[in-house]
Amino acid sequence: MSFFSFGQSAEIDVVLNDAETRKKAEHKTEDGKKDKYFLFYDGETVSGKVNVTLKNPGKRLEHQGIKIEFVGQIELYYDRGNHHEFVSLVKDLARPGEITQSQTFDFEFTHVEKPYESYTGQNVKLRYFLRATVTRRLNDISKEMDIVVHTLSTYPELNSSIKMEVGIEDCLHIEFEYNKSKYHLKDVIVGKIYFLLVRIKIKHMEIDIIKRETTGTGPSVYHENDTIAKYEIMDGAPVRGESIPIRLFLAGYDLTPTMRDINKKFSVRYYLNLVLIDEEERRYFKQQEITLWRKGDVVRKSMSHQAAIASQRFEGSAASESALEQAAKEESG
Repeated sequence: MSFFSFGQSAEIDVVLNDAETRKKAEHKTEDGKKDKYFLFYDGETVSGKVNVTLKNPGKRLEHQGIKIEFVGQIELYYDRGNHHEFVSLVKDLARPGEITQSQTFDFEFTHVEKPYESYTGQNVKLRYFLRATVTRRLNDISKEMDIVVHTLSTYPELNSSIKMEVGIEDCLHIEFEYNKSKYHLKDVIVGKIYFLLVRIKIKHMEIDIIKRETTGTGPSVYHENDTIAKYEIMDGAPVRGESIPIRLFLAGYDLTPTMRDINKKFSVRYYLNLVLIDEEERRYFKQQEITLWRKGDVVRKSMSHQAAIASQRFEGSAASESALEQAAKEESG
């Protein structure tokens, strides 16, 4: 017979009340894999049960209290010891005492503020989790359960087109135009490239989507650039007066909304990078920031009409005209 109890004498588990019906979302873990987690939005209530199961029924479990916490925190990988908590809520489930049989405790965090989107990056992680703890003298028993938070946006009030020029005096003059500067994560980047002057032998041209993650402040700022997508525009030499259409579908790429100065700890920004390569392998490029945002499921009807107008302006195709007619019918209906 052992006089000392090694290991934990109870198991703890967290179960959400709406676990069967709540939607799950894929989210990247630190090791690059993707797992599915329960999906929440800002202001939603988080409620459920904490199950404390005794491993040896009939044997008492003394404790200094049982609690559950809802935590939102940022962890910078170069500063592992420090967790910066921006949300920290606690509910006491039981006062100090003892448990003689397995028990279930209900909890509810009402209309919880979740201001930022969950994010796992190169140098930083923003996560939300529930942590249930049975406090004991020597070793606490605890269990964490991660959730994922998405931040939703409405259509931007102003969404002007992007017009830029790339030029080398007397050698090259290119204009390119994108239909807007703000795109939702399932959007299509529509644009055109005009060759006004071409005296350099261009052999290849592409558009890259670059994600730039910035962490830290002051002298200890880290920038990580990651090329998310490469889209070949042309292979071969263009001629003066030629224009090339662009259609880049964002839905297939691993993108997040643009994040600016999150809790004064990090930012995630996206750029369109136009790259030209000539026959002597010289590279010419021009970069432009775009804003990405996450669209809710409900789309305002008035926007469908504006979207169709934008599409028609850039493509001038019969398909765009029919989209415009369809949008007009929707509005009148």
